[in-house]
Amino acid sequence: MRPAVEAEKLGIPSVVVTNAGFSALARITAKGHALDDVRIAEYPGSFGIDSADQLRQRISDVLVDQIVEQLISHRAPASVISTARSTTEHANPKRIVATGSLMEIQRYFAAQDWTDGLAIVPPTTARVEHFLRFVGNAPDEEIAVLRPGNRRATPWTIAVNAVMAGCEPFHMPILMAAVKALADPRFNIGNMGSTSALLPLVLLNGPIVKALGLESGAQLISRGANPVIGRAIGLIFKNIAGFVCGQNYMGTFGYPLVFTLAEDEAGSPWESFAAERGYAADTSTVTLGVTNNWGPAPSPTSTSETSGAQVTLDVICRELLKKKRAYTFPGKGPNAEKAMITVLLTATLAQSLHAAGYSKQAVKHYLYENTRITLREFEWITRNTTAKERSSLRDKAAAGIFPPEYSGAPDDRVKLLSGPEIIHIVVCGAPHRNRLMTLEGGHAEPTTVPIALPPDWPALVAQARTSYR
Repeated sequence: MRPAVEAEKLGIPSVVVTNAGFSALARITAKGHALDDVRIAEYPGSFGIDSADQLRQRISDVLVDQIVEQLISHRAPASVISTARSTTEHANPKRIVATGSLMEIQRYFAAQDWTDGLAIVPPTTARVEHFLRFVGNAPDEEIAVLRPGNRRATPWTIAVNAVMAGCEPFHMPILMAAVKALADPRFNIGNMGSTSALLPLVLLNGPIVKALGLESGAQLISRGANPVIGRAIGLIFKNIAGFVCGQNYMGTFGYPLVFTLAEDEAGSPWESFAAERGYAADTSTVTLGVTNNWGPAPSPTSTSETSGAQVTLDVICRELLKKKRAYTFPGKGPNAEKAMITVLLTATLAQSLHAAGYSKQAVKHYLYENTRITLREFEWITRNTTAKERSSLRDKAAAGIFPPEYSGAPDDRVKLLSGPEIIHIVVCGAPHRNRLMTLEGGHAEPTTVPIALPPDWPALVAQARTSYR
């Protein structure tokens, strides 16, 4: 897709070949790269599952003719559009778009595809203005431009989505920081439309967790304000960034609501996630990462032969071997696909590991050294679970994408992970349970942003708790 876009910008006619059902995504992606139109030929099948004979037949009988027709058709070259036009398409976000009863508003917003399928709180002018009291920026100030829609995120548009999600006004500083994280190049928002269903993952650290009563313990993603904060991020992802299911947000089976975690800093024996990234204990932060999954949550149990800490480490190693994105885990360098692994540990398990002498870094290093797979099994995964994987392990090792040991014999056991740095550990969940969860994600790195609070924060929070309606 991107090579065709760059070629068109240089005046070289190009055709994008898409899978069935992905032509709309190609057009939206082109506009996200400031190209007004793009030539498309659609392959009438599935690249990943069609046999070699089917591929040859469909390419020769259907695809080649489409490509030729697109290249020789008399049409103006694709034009480069102004980024400013894309970012100001919705130039008057303060306009009243609908009036009516609660159900009439619900139906209208749903018909415009502005919701996530659930009921919303109507974003009236009064509610939005209440949220704006919690930021120091002008309502129309540009906080970020979010791809692929290239739309401006402003305090006003962020607040509209926050109101719709059911947030409280004092959640606004969290969402402002979260939008900056979404726009950070390390988050790589432009690649979030994958059919594997990548989903933003939100993590909160610092004093704001206790101050606002955010949940870090049992059932945390389903309790308190955590669900509505995640929901607001999801609506921002849709209505500002421009990810629309079935057009450019292509998760095969759809998406749950965005998960919001808060770290159990009091129950953790280690430095917090934010402290690892250089933030002081009195700084509140929000981190945006990604995940392809939620669950399962195994429960490591000590035996007469093995300590609970050792079992915990070995269970995590086994869990990582099951991940769909395992084929990306060993990759390193600019030509490798990014991978991130988030390990959720309850305080009980974290304290058990700490008592056994493991720091957080030591846990990561153990997982790096001991999560191993035979080259025979890894090659089976790469050849049979990803259609785009055509180069051999030896080729990737020779290119420096995989470590040299990946050019070994089929029964050699090699490290699955590229390094300890792709592992991120968060202590949270029911503190007295012995459970853990491993989350996998691709294309992105976790991106942390400090949360800026207004000077009169405590008074504003107290006022909002009684006056916001």
